[in-house]
Amino acid sequence: MTTKRILLALSFFITLSTSAQRMLTLEEAIATALKHNYDIQLSKNDSAIAALDYSYRNAAFLPRLNATAGTTWNSNNQRQTLADGTKREQNGIKSSNINAALNLNWTLFDGLKMFVTRDKAEELIKLGELGIKNQVINTVAVVITTYYDIVRQKQQLKATEEQMSLSLERVKVAQYKLDIGAGAKPDVLQSKVDNNAQKALQLDQQATIAQLKEQLNQAMNIRDAAPYDVADSIPLNMNLALGDIQNSIVLTNPTIQILKKNIDIAGLTLKERKAERWPTVSFNSVYNFTRTNNQSVINPFSPLFNQSKGFNYGVTTNIPILNNFNAKRLVRQAALDIQYQQLVLESQETQLNLAVINAFLEYEQQKKALALEEENILLAKENVSIVFQVYRLNSTTLIQLKEAEKSLQDAQTRLITARYNTKLAETELLRLKGDLVK
Repeated sequence: MTTKRILLALSFFITLSTSAQRMLTLEEAIATALKHNYDIQLSKNDSAIAALDYSYRNAAFLPRLNATAGTTWNSNNQRQTLADGTKREQNGIKSSNINAALNLNWTLFDGLKMFVTRDKAEELIKLGELGIKNQVINTVAVVITTYYDIVRQKQQLKATEEQMSLSLERVKVAQYKLDIGAGAKPDVLQSKVDNNAQKALQLDQQATIAQLKEQLNQAMNIRDAAPYDVADSIPLNMNLALGDIQNSIVLTNPTIQILKKNIDIAGLTLKERKAERWPTVSFNSVYNFTRTNNQSVINPFSPLFNQSKGFNYGVTTNIPILNNFNAKRLVRQAALDIQYQQLVLESQETQLNLAVINAFLEYEQQKKALALEEENILLAKENVSIVFQVYRLNSTTLIQLKEAEKSLQDAQTRLITARYNTKLAETELLRLKGDLVK
């Protein structure tokens, strides 16, 4: 079978395999990742814990009610000597005792700590929601970059196959020139070597695409995924403005929002610590039941049966006076934590502003590189066409044709890379802004 027929057969099977694969859109990949991604599920679990605490936020206002009950069976040997010298002794005296109590404790005043605790639970659930949003944005960014990396490698594979076609055509021309006595054997051999090198690159590209698809599968958390294909192009947003991003980023960046929420929670913690300096007033109530049953006694004045029950209530005030300055220490710690959280926020805002500027500069640079490479690719294609026609006429050397083909290959690679890098910079800007998901 000739080389041409082999390539045609290979192209047919590749086309057939590709056509059998379903098309996976970026939107489907993102939706799948948001549904199955492990990191998002862990963030949701943390938020669910906060939501559970929030559902019991009013429990701090309710009384605490506890019941106790017990029974005891006794078998004793007793010996008594009374003041008048009388002695009494009996073995195996059996008795039983039953006791039960219902205790109620209701905090009426604790320095308003219970109100602060309720508000803190509400802030914690908001913090959990921000944590989920932050993880969602990061996951979406990973899916986007991985998906379009596959598209980039797919475009690179297409460029490699175009180079294979040029190499194969060069083999034909070199062989024809040799057959008519106008060429040289080394030109034929070198052309075949270059064609085989392109085939090796094709295999490498196919392996790279397979590896990236596995990375995308991991981001989507799907196993044994059915074969799929991705889009052929990388859409770009060329109209992002630095001012628009900087003006709203403090209000939309999830990391900044989380740090602000941490400051709010730290402020509530400080209120809780200060509330512990106040007296605590509680309402207490107890219902007691006790019954003792003695089968026999050796003292005639001891009861055989005794039962008591009753309801007691009152108010208890706990006034903190001195507790090794522990309350003062906790208040100072809470105040220092607020300062620390404020410093973390300011530091993060500075880093975020720098990251946005760097990402935007990269975005602008890649847009310029993309425009330049789009112009270069047209020049390179025209140059290859001209040099190839001249080579057919035996008016140029193989080396000049190879240089033209290499220039075209490099231009294709730079163009594809510029598109992908522009998309990366765009994605990073939107991630920093918190605009990847609404």
